Amino acid sequence: MSNEEREALVLRLVQESRDFEGTSKDPERNCWLVVHRHAHGVLPSEYDIRDVPEDLYLEVLFRRRSLS
Repeated sequence: MSNEEREALVLRLVQESRDFEGTSKDPERNCWLVVHRHAHGVLPSEYDIRDVPEDLYLEVLFRRRSLS
C-alpha cells in the first residue's frame, strides 16, 4: 500500500469513527470499531476477541485526536 493509499484509508476510518458518536463519544472505542470492521469485514459481536492491526488503530486514533 502506498503512502497516499494509507493516508486515504486512515482519513476514511477517522470519518467512519465519527459515525459512532450517536452511541458513544469514546474515540478509542469508535476507532477500534472501525478498524475491526476494516480488518474483519464486520463489526465485533459482544464476545469477539479477534485482534485488530495495532499500528493502524493507533494511527487512526492519533489522527482523529489531531483533527478534533
